[in-house]
Amino acid sequence: MIQVEELAQALKGTRKPVVLYVGPKSIYAQAHIPGAEYIGPVSRPEGMEKLRPRAASLAKDNPVVIYCGCCPWDHCPNVRPAYAELKKAGFTSVRVLYLETSFGTDWKDKGLPLAAGE
Repeated sequence: MIQVEELAQALKGTRKPVVLYVGPKSIYAQAHIPGAEYIGPVSRPEGMEKLRPRAASLAKDNPVVIYCGCCPWDHCPNVRPAYAELKKAGFTSVRVLYLETSFGTDWKDKGLPLAAGE
């Protein structure tokens, strides 16, 4: 896992991680982490089908952060399958952004950087 403050700092650095959003499009369109790529809910086959080729285009040691934030952490249907898929693909530096309550509460409400739209 990676905490929100740690990710916010990493995004200011020279070796920024690839950030993949693995949740619903409606949430991504409203607000997301700047530079995050929309993959879609990986709990659905079409989301997983989009994750696999994107992962294949990255170096296995490239830092990757995945996040959703659609619901409380312990109920999220998307982050665990995305993490498992990336680990199975051989990624050595993949982390999941810990959003305990939701993206709105744990990132947006803290005043961290936001982007909107598709």
